Amino acid sequence: MRKLSMDELGRPSVDEFKQLDKLPVTVILDSVRSLHNVGSVFRTSDGFAVERILLCGITGTPPHRDIEKTALGATQSVAWQYEKNIEEAIINLKQEGKKIIAIEQAEGSTMLHRFIPVAGESYALIFGNEVNGVSEEAMKLIDYCVEIPQFGTKHSFNVVISAGIVLWDFYRKLKLKSGDS
Repeated sequence: MRKLSMDELGRPSVDEFKQLDKLPVTVILDSVRSLHNVGSVFRTSDGFAVERILLCGITGTPPHRDIEKTALGATQSVAWQYEKNIEEAIINLKQEGKKIIAIEQAEGSTMLHRFIPVAGESYALIFGNEVNGVSEEAMKLIDYCVEIPQFGTKHSFNVVISAGIVLWDFYRKLKLKSGDS
C-alpha cells in the first residue's frame, strides 16, 4: 500500500472550499480557553466543511499564532465570527432557523448514536469550556442535548475530540446517508 501525495488528495483551494455545499452545521465554542483547542476545532471544521464557527465568551479569535499552530490555515477557509454573549448568539441562530444542540452530559440527554439529524434542517452544535462544559446560560436555550457515550474512567473527552466525534457523526448521517461525499 502506498500513501497518497498531497496532489493526489485533490483537496479544494480556499476559494473553492468557500463555494462548496457545506454541512448544515454551525459550531459554537462556548468559552473554550485553549487557543490550541480553538485552532484544532477550526481544522476539524474545515475537514467536515461546516458552515461556520461562532466563537463566544472568552474563546480566543484569529489571528493568533497559537490558534494558527493547530489550525494550519483553516482560519482562512472556515467562516467565523465572534459573539461575546452566548445567549445573544443562540437567539440569533434560532432566528435563522437553526436547531440548537449542546454537546454535554446532562439529565435527559440523547446519546449521540440515537440522535438522528433531519435532512433539510440546520444545526448549531455547542461545545463548552474545557473545565465547566457548556454554560448554564446556553443550556437554558437549547433545543436538544446530545451526549457522547463513554466507557472509561475519565469524566469527559477533550473538546477537540468531542468536536471530531460529533461532526463525523453528523456528516455520516446527513451527507453519506444520502450518497453525497
